[in-house]
Amino acid sequence: MLSDPMLSDSVLSDSVLSDSKDGESMSPHAADAPYRTGSAPGTAPEPEVLVRREGQGGRLGRLTLNRPRSINALTGTMVGLLDAALRDWADDPTVAAVVIDGAGERGLCAGGDIRAIRAAVLAGTPERALAFWADEYRLNARIGRFPKPYIAIMDGIVMGGGIGVSAHGGVRIVTERSVLSMPEVGIGFIPDVGGTWLLSHAPGELGTHLALTAARIGAADAITAGLADHYLPADRIPELLDALRHAADPAAALAAFDFAAHTPPPGHLTTDRAWIDELYRSDKVTEIVAALAASPMPAAAADAAEIGSKCPTSLTVTLRALRAARSMTSLEAALDQEYRLARATLTTADLVEGIRAAVVDKDRNPRWSPASLDEVDPAEIDRFFAPVDDELSLAAAQPDTAAQSPVPAR
Repeated sequence: MLSDPMLSDSVLSDSVLSDSKDGESMSPHAADAPYRTGSAPGTAPEPEVLVRREGQGGRLGRLTLNRPRSINALTGTMVGLLDAALRDWADDPTVAAVVIDGAGERGLCAGGDIRAIRAAVLAGTPERALAFWADEYRLNARIGRFPKPYIAIMDGIVMGGGIGVSAHGGVRIVTERSVLSMPEVGIGFIPDVGGTWLLSHAPGELGTHLALTAARIGAADAITAGLADHYLPADRIPELLDALRHAADPAAALAAFDFAAHTPPPGHLTTDRAWIDELYRSDKVTEIVAALAASPMPAAAADAAEIGSKCPTSLTVTLRALRAARSMTSLEAALDQEYRLARATLTTADLVEGIRAAVVDKDRNPRWSPASLDEVDPAEIDRFFAPVDDELSLAAAQPDTAAQSPVPAR
């Protein structure tokens, strides 16, 4: 295990990495917590996750990701703290609901330091990344089956691992500042943390579009794609938390809250869905790109160019994974598949090269191997999906699939 493994499945863009702020001020929804982020010089560091109980009899569990300087990028320690709290609270009758949010003003969670993944591979110790992913995927599964209201405040940047700790929850709230993305194909990886489950069950081919282009979307499009449930202006989040905190029944307070009174800024997925469903329906990435390039829609041509910049092997694996996850009956089954794919990805040159180009040298000119979709070897893709000796086996541990993370109708 890494002593401080900032290993995550997400992709932090160059802009996210390069303009980090101290983050000592807290976002409006975290400001009412009895803690401040950022330790004063000479004091003990604060925990990476603030775990506390609030309200009448401590009926509201609060989890605040507390690494604002890195936009709350997930570490192994954070995954452990979140998992332990949820494990305890699931069986505690005095806890009625749980809220997760992020400290700082920039977002819930932007993923993690992908440099550490590259360093582990180059050092010949990829098992450090695998250990983190195994723990993280178990956490994602726990969130998906959490037996009480799990309320995710998806304010600001929510990417990769941030999707994993929020979008599997029962109540997912976005604001005018929300920016969601699963951008893994841009560094030679695949959408994980249950991303293939969520995206494959998005309406029509919206999930295929989001996975292959790594597009960033706002509140309205997040709701359209089934990654969020409610829109609420950021300045009303404290009011929501007060209602939950002071209610004898937080679930009833949540149901009575006036989410319907607010409309998010307009998105584009609803109006674009017709051509997205038509042009992304193939099971071959080459055919999708050809259809997009031939379309008279300017946005379709832009998508073709965007996909063309991504890792050919990652794109091919991702599309096959999405199609497979579409027929799966549980989040756990998708996570099992993602663990197998992540393991195979660590053996390729693309992941190391993609991270180099994105965040090390920052030349944004990855040299993929192979360099084009036409050169991708089907046998190599089959290798990604082949069973391995140390499967994660989350699905096998579940007696049934009755309780699942939110899946919208297609």
